[in-house]
Amino acid sequence: MSSQDVTVVALLADPDAPTEIAQRMAPILPARLADKSGQGRRFDVEVVSEPFTTGTEDPPTLMRRIMDRGRAETWDIVVALTDLPLHSHGRRLLVDLSHEHGLALLSLPPLGGLRLQARALRAVEEAVLSLAASLTTGAEGSPRSQPRLGPFVSRLAPVHPGEVGEEETADFRYVVSGPRGYLRVLLGMVRANRPWRLVPGLSKALATALAAGAIATLDSTIWSLSEALSAQRLVIIMVGSVGLMIGWLIVDGELWHRPAKVSKEARQRARLYNASTVMTVGLGVLVCYAGLIVINSVWALFILNDRVFASMTRTPLRATEYWTLSWFVASVATVGGALGSGLESDEAIRAAAYSRREQERRRMLQADAGD
Repeated sequence: MSSQDVTVVALLADPDAPTEIAQRMAPILPARLADKSGQGRRFDVEVVSEPFTTGTEDPPTLMRRIMDRGRAETWDIVVALTDLPLHSHGRRLLVDLSHEHGLALLSLPPLGGLRLQARALRAVEEAVLSLAASLTTGAEGSPRSQPRLGPFVSRLAPVHPGEVGEEETADFRYVVSGPRGYLRVLLGMVRANRPWRLVPGLSKALATALAAGAIATLDSTIWSLSEALSAQRLVIIMVGSVGLMIGWLIVDGELWHRPAKVSKEARQRARLYNASTVMTVGLGVLVCYAGLIVINSVWALFILNDRVFASMTRTPLRATEYWTLSWFVASVATVGGALGSGLESDEAIRAAAYSRREQERRRMLQADAGD
């Protein structure tokens, strides 16, 4: 423990989202820890942004890295945060704890995709308080044999103690399991990828879609088709165009993950990664589709003439006609955007679809497969 009963806590965070989360919680964490720990203890919190997960997803290896990093500083407790989904003994890891060395490794995806900041704050609090108690009681007080689940866990997902090897740095581990746990991890991975960045990240595809939509809005054949199509067919066309865009981006950008090993665990991991890819790209394409509807509606309101429209379709131009035309044109434009995405480089597609850490992870896997 540092001097004057001050416990120095380092939040060692991967770049991007983990660092942002750590920086937001750092100003409020000392007061919350002091209030909950009692005994007049004070806490200082430092945020260190480092890519400590580069080259590996193995929790024991990461814990050794964190331990070596902590030994080079005067920190009492080190809590490492990453947005990579970690696995141990076939289970999805939530947190590793080493009470002997004052270390914690927290994987953010099992916290889910909603209210992540609040959940991460509670998780870090529980980890720090548990480790700080060991600073007082000594390593003999480590809860290896008597696990204590913090109050935050029951509200997050099915969490239970996980298997820890005898030679590992960690002395306790929490993992998530079951369908709810799987869903939490999946949503957390999607959030880490930030699907809303897909639209500005694919500028060429978006430009092609906008150009296709603008031209289609002026085509009298499109007018007639939009009037002739039923709502059911418009839904089918929308699903088809969105599905085409999703599939094309995944195939063209080589986003589909193929396990290098044929083990059951590798296949399960691949299914999780691919599910997060489909959801990430799907949400991004849906945002793009909604934007195309809005833009096409504004363009139609500005450019269409009701007399010309009525003469070509024999239907007056009303709000319903504006809506169905914009809806149909958005589907046509999405197909054009799928073709335009072929102008994007593979790296541009990956950068738009994945977080920086996930991009590095996939490059590492491709390099390993090439070897």
